[in-house]
Amino acid sequence: MTAIVDYKMGNLGSVKNAVEKMGGKPEIVSNPQDLKKFDRVMLPGVGAFPDAMSHLRESGMDEALKEFANSGKPLMGTCLGMQLLFDSSEEFGETKGLGFIPGNVVKFDKDKFDKELKIPHMGWNELFVKKESPIFSNLPKEFYLYFVHSYHIVTDEEYIIGSTYYGYEFTSAVQKDNIFGFQPHPEKSHDNGLKIIENFLKM
Repeated sequence: MTAIVDYKMGNLGSVKNAVEKMGGKPEIVSNPQDLKKFDRVMLPGVGAFPDAMSHLRESGMDEALKEFANSGKPLMGTCLGMQLLFDSSEEFGETKGLGFIPGNVVKFDKDKFDKELKIPHMGWNELFVKKESPIFSNLPKEFYLYFVHSYHIVTDEEYIIGSTYYGYEFTSAVQKDNIFGFQPHPEKSHDNGLKIIENFLKM
C-alpha cells in the first residue's frame, strides 16, 4: 500500500494514476495518523514552499512524515515535495523545511544563465545518474524527465544521485537511506518516470 500525501498542494490525481498503472495500490491520505499503516509514502507537490510547510504543520502531517521517515520505510518526494525534505527554502523569504536531508532550496542564479534561458525551468531535460541506486534500476545512465520549477536544491555531494544541466549543473535527484527526492515529475515523464515509480513500489 502506498500513501500519497494530500496537503492541498499536490497533483494527486496524476500521481495516483501513475502508481496504479505500475501495479501499486495508492491511497490519497490527509489524516496524519493514517500514514503508519502504509508500506511507503509519496510526497508530491506543486506551488510555493512556505504555503506547503504551513499546511503540513497545521495538519500535523510534518510530524507524521518525520515518524515515517524514521521508520526506515521508503519515502519519496517529487518536485515541491522533494524540496520540502530539506532544511530550508529562500522562496518568499526563508522558511524551515522538514529537515530530513541536509541542504537548502535556492532560486536559479540568473547570472550564470545564457540570455536564452528562462525561469521557470520548464519542459523535458536530461537527468545524469551520479550514483547507483535501486531507484534507477533498469534505467540508463542518462535519461529525460519533465521539469517545472524555479528553485533547486543545494546539498552535500553524498546525497546527490542525479543532476541536470540548465544554465549550470544542479541537483535533480537525491537519496539519504530510505528517503528519495526527484525535482522532476516522474508521473508526467512517460516511460522513464513510470520506471522510477515502479522501482519505488518494489522497495
